[in-house]
Amino acid sequence: MNQQSFFYAIEPFVRRLPSVERPTGHVHFKRKLSWTLAILMLYFVLGNIPLFGLSKASIDIFSAYRAFFAGSFGSMMLLGIGPIVTASIVLQLLVGAQIIKLNLSDPRDQAIYQGTQKALVFVMVAVEALPQVVGGYLLPDAGLATTLGVTTGIISLLIFIQVFVGGSLIVYMDEVVSKWGVGSGVGLFIVAGIAQQLVTGIINPASGDGGLPVGIIPKWIYIISQQLIGFDTIFTSEGLQYIFVTGGILALISTIIIILLVVFVESTRIEIPLAHSRVRGARGRFPVKLVYASVLPM
Repeated sequence: MNQQSFFYAIEPFVRRLPSVERPTGHVHFKRKLSWTLAILMLYFVLGNIPLFGLSKASIDIFSAYRAFFAGSFGSMMLLGIGPIVTASIVLQLLVGAQIIKLNLSDPRDQAIYQGTQKALVFVMVAVEALPQVVGGYLLPDAGLATTLGVTTGIISLLIFIQVFVGGSLIVYMDEVVSKWGVGSGVGLFIVAGIAQQLVTGIINPASGDGGLPVGIIPKWIYIISQQLIGFDTIFTSEGLQYIFVTGGILALISTIIIILLVVFVESTRIEIPLAHSRVRGARGRFPVKLVYASVLPM
């Protein structure tokens, strides 16, 4: 069986996968905005639902890349958009390199491609979740297992099921935004995750390292009220280090500069003049953006 016949053979399976129905007509902007806000609220809710049975000793091996994945460790949104992006990249590389021979200009092949990509996303959800559970990064709560009278293996299975359900839900949430909402679901989740981190970094009153609040506003309210730094030490090297590093001013300034830089680069475009050989005097311009990476620079 060649590759093309294989994909035609699995066509009935991929067509039976649940999918979000496309709108039959024009979707009003207010309705698009409503769907987008509803999915955004659901994303935040799922990101705050903790995994049942997860031990506090669990390790987040993807903490450095959490912003890219738009995930939340310890919640049902643990994997974020990781499986979607991974499946999309893998399939695009295979089709682009002609390793998988599908003609994407053909409607049937395009439907098979999209269905195969969705099936591959579910595979990637399991591939990304299972090693974390089996490898000892997502640890089961031994105390809960004892209380329920089950083994830790059962708790680990429950953790895997929750992560798999969360990873599957975000697939359909992305479909809803792409078909009924505004923009792309993947981009929306990335921006939402970054915005949540920014808001948390500004107003979070929880205590962090050194006993100071995490949020920069509560931190400076605490510093001023407790008089942790005096006017006589502000312009000393220790005082400046305390203000910019410990006080988080350097991080705040850097964040503002990066956001302004990204907005500037994202909005920069070059207009290439065009002339038509068949129509004399007809001229136009073709805008070329400097960056086509969407929200990735954020």
